Amino acid sequence: MTNMHIAAILACAMSFGAATPALAQQQVVLASDVYVERTDAASRLLEPARKLVPGDRVVTIVTWKRTGAVRLGSSGQFVVTNPLPRTVYFQGSADGNDEVSINGGRTWGQLGNLRIGDRLASAEDVTHIRWRIATPAPQGRIAYSAIVR
Repeated sequence: MTNMHIAAILACAMSFGAATPALAQQQVVLASDVYVERTDAASRLLEPARKLVPGDRVVTIVTWKRTGAVRLGSSGQFVVTNPLPRTVYFQGSADGNDEVSINGGRTWGQLGNLRIGDRLASAEDVTHIRWRIATPAPQGRIAYSAIVR
């Protein structure tokens, strides 16, 4: 894998900080960290992603924090959307409450329900992932994994 591929993966993950959640009169700060998963017979370890090779499993952890109070009567819901770089394919999210897009974010659904022509879409077809954060909690984390192509 070239440094350009690694840079593309890391740049995509860092784009969370610039994302603007869809929420009126309240701000949410997003930050993300990218790790590579290393396993052996006895353990699973997440290391900061510095060097990646095809086949590596990458775990991205997105931390969100509200910077203001949830308005009375408001659900506090917001949406976090992340484009996936072409150098990885989607594996899944930690909580399974994600929606994916296979067409650049135009339509959304569960991976097992999306179609490309006559076939079911596969993990390699995913272009974007999003979560609807419905809790009024002041902060939280979401995570997803992908495999380096």
